[in-house]
Amino acid sequence: MKYIGLRIDVDTYRGTKIGVPNLCRTLDKFEIQGTFYFSVGPDNMGRHLWRMLKPAFAWKMLRSNAAGLYGPEIVLMGTAWPGPQIGKHLWYCMQGTVLCGHELGFHAWDHHRSQAKLERFTEKELIQEFRYGVDELERLAGHRVISSAAPGWRMTEELLLKKEELRHFDFNSDCRGTHPFYPVVNGKKLTLQIPVTLPTYDEVIGRDGVNNDNYNEYQVSLLREDRINVLTIHAEAEGGRCRDMFEDYLQRVHCLGYKVIPLGEVVKMTAATAPEGRIKLSDFPGREGKLAVQAE
Repeated sequence: MKYIGLRIDVDTYRGTKIGVPNLCRTLDKFEIQGTFYFSVGPDNMGRHLWRMLKPAFAWKMLRSNAAGLYGPEIVLMGTAWPGPQIGKHLWYCMQGTVLCGHELGFHAWDHHRSQAKLERFTEKELIQEFRYGVDELERLAGHRVISSAAPGWRMTEELLLKKEELRHFDFNSDCRGTHPFYPVVNGKKLTLQIPVTLPTYDEVIGRDGVNNDNYNEYQVSLLREDRINVLTIHAEAEGGRCRDMFEDYLQRVHCLGYKVIPLGEVVKMTAATAPEGRIKLSDFPGREGKLAVQAE
């Protein structure tokens, strides 16, 4: 079972404008489709700077060279001035992914706000984030949104229930884990989850001897043949400064016989046999704060 499900998170204005077209060209070169998760509202990612007061986040920013990786405008976006509306200005990038044959998923309305306080949203804020955000993405892209993925993997069982009430997706990718499963909350079986099984670039770079020279070797060493692997890349990184590195990764896994597929294909292969399970909040290597993970 040599498969890698490809999830592409698009968090920012720059990632949408520059990273998405770059990735579409890269994936077309390798005849690969993936699942793009878009943020469509204001880009206020610079407001994460307050998290520099937290040692784990500050160390993550330093070891990944965030300013150089993402660009100074991303690091400062939405701090000294209001963040620009991503979808309003860059709707054509979202349409472009659909025209290239990729799957369309919803990531966030305001990525910063959702990642920082999704667990504390009022019902009104949650409705705006999911219902309004998804409707706006479908309007902009002219295509149905088939999936959603919580920013920063910030998700709880209570939020899963509320999201299910607001919008039904074909599948979700809200947590980290080992294999697809159906979350059960208060006795209710919810929409299939496709957990991310592999680490992201910013989680491992600069840790345990991993650097740009051996990053792809490290990632390939984590691949499993006994189950489907799921990789998350970011338009801001692999569609920008890490683009050549990502192309090298795709070449490596191709030579090893792995097939890179969108998450919708993972669903087709696993939905009938996926077990039930639960999610829980837990600390996660290379990340600040608690993430939703698949419970053992």
